[in-house]
Parts: sequence; C-alpha cells; structure tokens
Amino acid sequence: MNSENAKNIDLYTWATPNGRKVSIMLEELGLKYNVIPIDITKGDQQSPEFVSFSPNNKIPAIVDHESGIKMMESGAILMYLAQKTGRLMSPTGNQFWDEMQWLMFQMGHIGPMLGQTHHFVKFNPGKAPYAEERYKNETQRLYNVLDNRLRGRKFICNDYSIVDIATWPWISRYEFQKMDLNNYPRLKDWYMRIALRPAVQKGYAVPQDVPVPLPE
Repeated sequence: MNSENAKNIDLYTWATPNGRKVSIMLEELGLKYNVIPIDITKGDQQSPEFVSFSPNNKIPAIVDHESGIKMMESGAILMYLAQKTGRLMSPTGNQFWDEMQWLMFQMGHIGPMLGQTHHFVKFNPGKAPYAEERYKNETQRLYNVLDNRLRGRKFICNDYSIVDIATWPWISRYEFQKMDLNNYPRLKDWYMRIALRPAVQKGYAVPQDVPVPLPE
C-alpha cells in the first residue's frame, strides 16, 4: 500500500441496507475509501482475513489506515466516522441524545424487523404464513412510527444526520417489504429528499452500480 492509500479507509461491504449506510456516509463526508466487495452470497464473509476484524461474519466493516481502527457494526461505524470528522452527529447535549435514541431505534427495530420481512415476505413467501403476517404488520407499524415522527420535520432529528443515513437504506427496500410509500406521505417526502442527494446516489451504487429506487 502506497503512502497515499495509507490514509484511506478500506470498506468491506456488499449491496445491502447495512452496507449502504457506510458507503453513503463516506460519500457525504468526502472521505477517500477503497471498496473491498464481500460477496455474502458466496460466503466471502467467512474468510479468516475478514473474520479477524469482523468476528460476527457480517458486513460492513472498515479499516482506517490513518488511525489504525478496525470496526464492525454499521451503527458504530457511522458514529466513528461522524466523530472523526465532526460532522453529521451532534457532539453533546440534548440533540446528541435525541440522535442516539433514534439511531438505536434503527438498530434495534427498523433493521432487524425489516430484515425479517425481507426473509419471509420477499424471499420465502408461503413457507411461514404466521411469520409473514407478523413481520408485515410490524413493518407497517414501524413505517407509521417514522411517518408520525416526521410531522413538521424534514429529517428524523430535524437536521440531516447519521440517523437518516442509518434509516434510509432500509426504507429503500420498500419493494422487498411490499410497502407503498404513498400511504405514508411524510415518510415518502423524507425518502425522496434524501434519495436525490448526490452522495446518497453515489453511495447506493457501492459495490454494485444500481440506481436508487424511486417510488411513483
């Protein structure tokens, strides 16, 4: 690795909502990074090298050659990059804690529940009707939580932040979830507001060059 690349961040990722969180964040911050695709459909996440710094066998992960930091877990990576640059996360105070509670909402509810919806509703329809109904209902509930939160707000915590960057890629899979964003007008407006950001469009296309889904 040459001296210029030594200051770069290596991003180990795939085309999933969690992976796109970090590529979008890196694009928003304008940080130099190298993309190392981890094809989870072929088991690349099981390689000894990857497991050495991502022991849960999950993407995304980063290696920051400037600081020496190696990190897994998308939410933690977003917080690290925000703190590293002093951007897209409040440093302290009430606003910081507002962002933290909604970031934890994404990590504890939006990601896990919508991920199960993908598994049962999109990829295994008809195999477990109870699970399909349970997770589809929970997805609708969570969409309503966000739609209500966005009343009178352009972004989840008023200003664009890591909370929006963490949440948006999961809503971008609305087709997987068989959800109609037109039923959630404030959420749809928020979604489109973020979808049109150049950094979001660039980050979404990492590591596969695909366009951002745009609802009718």
